[in-house]
Amino acid sequence: MALIYIASPYSKGDVCENVRYACLSGDAIVAKGHQVFIPHLYHLWHIISPKPYEEWLRISRVWMSYCDALLKLGGESVGADLEVAEAKRLCMPIYYSLEDVPDLTK
Repeated sequence: MALIYIASPYSKGDVCENVRYACLSGDAIVAKGHQVFIPHLYHLWHIISPKPYEEWLRISRVWMSYCDALLKLGGESVGADLEVAEAKRLCMPIYYSLEDVPDLTK
């Protein structure tokens, strides 16, 4: 079992749809027998207690260091691109689609 970090667009386009997509992707990862970290869930925290963009990136980087792999979902995203660069620096496996994530239930 791996703890997989989801990196995908958040602020580009419809934020609520982006959060929804990240959560549904998290469901698919859990269904494959893994655990998931979804930084998009900071959305509610940001509504209650706004912080600068850089602070959210810093918080996410800390949590990423505890993860075993990263899933980069499609779409243009400066933040997700920075997360991919950090995953590479950490020598973390990177998946570029849900289909690439190993299914441990089979």
